[in-house]
Amino acid sequence: MTVKLDELVVRNLGVLADVALEPAAGLTVVTGETGAGKTLLVGALSALLGRGLDQGRIGPAADEVDLSVRFVGGGDEVVARARLARGGRTRSYIDGAITPAAEVAARLGDLVEVVAQHDGLRLRREQPLRAMLDAALDADDASYLSAYDEAWAALRETEEAIAALGDDERGLRRELDVARLEAAEIDAATLVDGEVEDLQATVERLRNLDALVEAVGVAGDALADADDALGRAVDAVRRIDSLDPGAELGEGAERGAVEVGEVMASLRRYREDLAHDPEGLELAQARLARIGELRRRYGADIAAIRAYGERASSRAAEIAGLLERADSLGTELDERRRVAAGAAADLATSRRRAGALLADRACAELTDLGFSDPVLEFRVEEAPPGPRGGDTITLLFASDSRLSPAPISSAASGGELSRIVLALRLAGGVADVPVVVFDEVDAGVGGGTALALGRKLAAVARSAQVLCVTHLPQIAAHADRHFVVDRDGPAAGVTMVEGDERLAELTRMLSGMPDSDQGRSHARELLAEAGRPG
Repeated sequence: MTVKLDELVVRNLGVLADVALEPAAGLTVVTGETGAGKTLLVGALSALLGRGLDQGRIGPAADEVDLSVRFVGGGDEVVARARLARGGRTRSYIDGAITPAAEVAARLGDLVEVVAQHDGLRLRREQPLRAMLDAALDADDASYLSAYDEAWAALRETEEAIAALGDDERGLRRELDVARLEAAEIDAATLVDGEVEDLQATVERLRNLDALVEAVGVAGDALADADDALGRAVDAVRRIDSLDPGAELGEGAERGAVEVGEVMASLRRYREDLAHDPEGLELAQARLARIGELRRRYGADIAAIRAYGERASSRAAEIAGLLERADSLGTELDERRRVAAGAAADLATSRRRAGALLADRACAELTDLGFSDPVLEFRVEEAPPGPRGGDTITLLFASDSRLSPAPISSAASGGELSRIVLALRLAGGVADVPVVVFDEVDAGVGGGTALALGRKLAAVARSAQVLCVTHLPQIAAHADRHFVVDRDGPAAGVTMVEGDERLAELTRMLSGMPDSDQGRSHARELLAEAGRPG
């Protein structure tokens, strides 16, 4: 199993003041007296899945319900949290970050399915039914699914090309001319990074040429005087050092003279470069003006102008391609519609085959679960092609073959619906979500059917994590982990039971008397039949 529900924490939900549940990787059951609050655990998960929570469920311990759930798998974990305050305000989080409730529900919807009475269940919606049938396709029929995906993608590409072409071909050709001109203009400008700054510096220097020449002359005269004075100073300092070797003044004076000489040389080179260049000034100003014009039209800087040019070039190529295809698009559309319709029909036929096989297997499972002669039918009807095929899918059900099958949303009760989901899980082999939660799956079930239901839940738990709220000891005996909800006045707690405590709970469920010797004997038989230690 790649993903599992690792922990569920519920605070201030009805009588559940502060409880934590750590389910097993396989089958986990929750039991307890009627009214103890065990179904509230399912309600907590339903609320996290965006199915709402009655304000009356907020407990007395605080002004809000605080729900958290953690899923782990593959070295990763996902932590979702919902805080539901009085007055209707809801705050939701994923991994500690504030997240819209709808996004939390969508994220968790891929991980957990809650099957409970009155829920808007996946079997009532077309897309989960379609996903169920597609998962049941054999290798040959699965090829029709990929063929349809390719046909639909090709059809959409042609439709988008026609939409892009529009009704105004002349206007599109004008747009093509403009895009080509803009791209060519920007390309011809051969813009260079940093050239604006270089040009501005050149213009500034050439504009101030006379003032620079004058300043160079003044600086040169002053440095010449300084050089003469430093020469005399160096001679004097050398004489001092010869008379008093400890003075050591000559090196510093000589260094100053050298530095003045270097400045004078640099100044001479700079003066030689200050040639009068009216043409250079004009060219630099013209280039700046040209770049300024491009900036006003295409972007604030050279990078933005280049990006605009790339977009214009790309758009020109796109329009040119459309115009080249314009004459053949109508014929192409008709052909791709024909191919998509054929692929949709093939896929619908393959889904009917998969649905018939899946329904037959599920009905066999339902017979073991207490239905005398149930009917399940995946009705696949033709519809205009769409992203997922050219069909509509409805699941029909009748509890007995003498009854007319009807959509499952109106034909199945909560307990029946739970068992149908369980039967489909077994018939399909693997759940389409890693965690399945059952509430009232045992409604109206007893005797041998209850034993079969326990075995089947344990079978589902071999490929998916299963959490089941139950009142049947025949189901609880198959659990890998068993929790009991105990209520004491206005508050309830949740305890994991093992060994003698688990035996006592099963005995209570069987006879109402946890200390009954006969009940304990029967409880041991149930555990032995389920292959669990007793």
